[in-house]
Amino acid sequence: MNVDKLFYENLFEGLFSDSCQVNFWDGDIHQFGEGDPKFQIILREPIPKSELIGDSSLAFGEAYMQDKLEIVGSVRDVIESLYKNQDSFLHHNPAYLKLAKFISNGVRKSKENVHHHYDIGNDFYRLWLDDTLTYSCAYFKSPEDTLVQAQKNKVDHILRKLDLQEGQRLVDIGCGWGELILAAAKQYHVKALGITLSQEQYDQVKSRIEQEHLNDWVEVQLLDYREIKDQVFDRVVSVGMLEHVGKEHLGEYFATVQNLLVDGGISLLHSITGRDDNGTNSWINKYIFPGGYIPMVSELIRQMESHDFYLLDVESLRNHYTRTLEHWAHNFEQALPKIRESKDESFIRMWNLYLQSCAANFNCGNIDLHQFIFCKGPNNHLPWTRDYIYN
Repeated sequence: MNVDKLFYENLFEGLFSDSCQVNFWDGDIHQFGEGDPKFQIILREPIPKSELIGDSSLAFGEAYMQDKLEIVGSVRDVIESLYKNQDSFLHHNPAYLKLAKFISNGVRKSKENVHHHYDIGNDFYRLWLDDTLTYSCAYFKSPEDTLVQAQKNKVDHILRKLDLQEGQRLVDIGCGWGELILAAAKQYHVKALGITLSQEQYDQVKSRIEQEHLNDWVEVQLLDYREIKDQVFDRVVSVGMLEHVGKEHLGEYFATVQNLLVDGGISLLHSITGRDDNGTNSWINKYIFPGGYIPMVSELIRQMESHDFYLLDVESLRNHYTRTLEHWAHNFEQALPKIRESKDESFIRMWNLYLQSCAANFNCGNIDLHQFIFCKGPNNHLPWTRDYIYN
């Protein structure tokens, strides 16, 4: 037995909370844990020991993408089994806990990061998102809600929380494919501006505005939120965008919102949140969301307080995001024949791992999704209860 093989056997001995079978590259088969294996891992070739110790998340992720590592069974079960075993090597390896190198997300870098993820192509996202092309956590009034219904629920839930009044001005920072700003204009008769850095999203929103004859009510601009000049708004909303800001620029985000809001104006922030200050993952940072950072709730509240905002409401939607990701992963699986027409197997394995690992993270409580409502200075005209949201 060589040193590498012994290292792997010791690694898998205490890696998972469930029993598993590992097929090694030399034909040896080992079972780790008691009872029938919940899943099987096939190692087609060894992953260098130095890479596993140096950055296990990146090493395992790349091995799966490159088909050096195969999983027989549920990818999500494997990841959840890793997370649930608090005594595993991964949880006690300092390299596993380290932050990816932070790169300052200036305007130019932010545009590059958004292009990397969101400009893959609208046709790709149409294959597995819902009909509204909403790419953020949905809101399930019932677990049986369809994905498209839950996404419409989410938009309605946010617009109710904003307490919109006819004639007000709303800006959506990171407007995606435009569902929220279009709904705001049609349902509440407000003037809505959408901001995006994605050319693909901009083109789609522009087309929808024209098709729905909303030119007098809705506008979309292709620019960074920090480039909005000489405009103020009654409401500022941001859904699934703060994760791209970066740790170093959280203060800049809240300072910009402060400048964009009228006195007493309301903002809603919808963001993934973490439970510690290890706010990024090196594999996701390299392949999925360059420059991303998941802040803690305490970080965000400190930023609100330091920028003279008044926190009004906080709601967790963690279970809703787990369900959303389950829908996306199912849709992605169903769309594989079409996806394979334009994407290679490495890309497909990368995206499958991304969707499954995110579902596992939310389900295990490693990350959360919160909606924050806060206002610029005191606002004594808001409803005194939440009835206006739920009735």
